[in-house]
Amino acid sequence: MDEKTEELRDIFLDVSEEEAVTESQEELRGSVADSGKVDRERLTGAIEELEEKFDIETDCSTEQRQTLVERFYEGADDETLAAELSVPTATVFETRMSLHLVRDDDPPAVTASEETWELLRERADADPETLAAEFDLTATEIERILAVVQANARSRRVSHRFRTTFEECLTDIELSTQLAADAQRDGLDEATEDAEVDVEF
Repeated sequence: MDEKTEELRDIFLDVSEEEAVTESQEELRGSVADSGKVDRERLTGAIEELEEKFDIETDCSTEQRQTLVERFYEGADDETLAAELSVPTATVFETRMSLHLVRDDDPPAVTASEETWELLRERADADPETLAAEFDLTATEIERILAVVQANARSRRVSHRFRTTFEECLTDIELSTQLAADAQRDGLDEATEDAEVDVEF
């Protein structure tokens, strides 16, 4: 085995080990309350920064918003969150959208085809009443779909930075782990650029 091949092998082994560590860290995400390692000061700062940046106001207090973020990552649904926070489910949904906390099945209890979603994305600023008549949905359903569309758009505008920060605050995952993984990938790219691959048939 030549020097370049050994280097590639070592890098691949390092990356494999890093992936195993990452998988174990992912298991921690569903147990925020048990971990006892929530960085609440940083979490509150991120929530306030997000709301200031996008000029957002909600009916939930700072403590309620903090709890909502924590419980969202524990898998609590809107009904559970509403009961725990003593607020309507509509308030929970609106607050989640303001914090970029969108689920794959959002909005709750609203069914729309992919074509409808695509058309509504293109007309996100249109009047919900007008859209409701066109798409055979209620104005409330249209408003909820548009809330999801707009929340995703805001999150993309900042490269999902706030969601990433929330996750870092709520888990044991350290930035150094990601930096190490990035460094290993950089090393792998650099090594493969110089490597000569011989294929024999």
